[in-house]
Amino acid sequence: MKTCSSIFFVFLLSIQSCTTPERNCRDFKTGTFTFETLLEGQLVATTFTRNDTLEIDYFNNKADSSSIRWINDCEYIVKKLNPKSRSEEKAIHMKIIATDGDFYTFEYSLVGKTIKQRGTAKKTND
Repeated sequence: MKTCSSIFFVFLLSIQSCTTPERNCRDFKTGTFTFETLLEGQLVATTFTRNDTLEIDYFNNKADSSSIRWINDCEYIVKKLNPKSRSEEKAIHMKIIATDGDFYTFEYSLVGKTIKQRGTAKKTND
């Protein structure tokens, strides 16, 4: 009897550890969002507005526009429309990996690169 209860306990643990994060990506394809990050030791905020094909970022009282190409409901490519340097010419691959209420967690990297970074954004309106 102990063996059966031990196997059942292990089975329950394995089911709990297999839960996947919520991913309601369609809720985050368009709207206005905020993103905070540490920059040179200071917490700074960026606001951005996104529709199906365009994203406008507002940072330090400056606006910057990027084109958006959706790969699927959770992944898209961002490319600056008016790059000011060679580094700004590079496209960025964005992937929404989890959603929770008004927040989504994302991974991003330069297209073709394996080093990924993570962030969290908050949807402030539709």
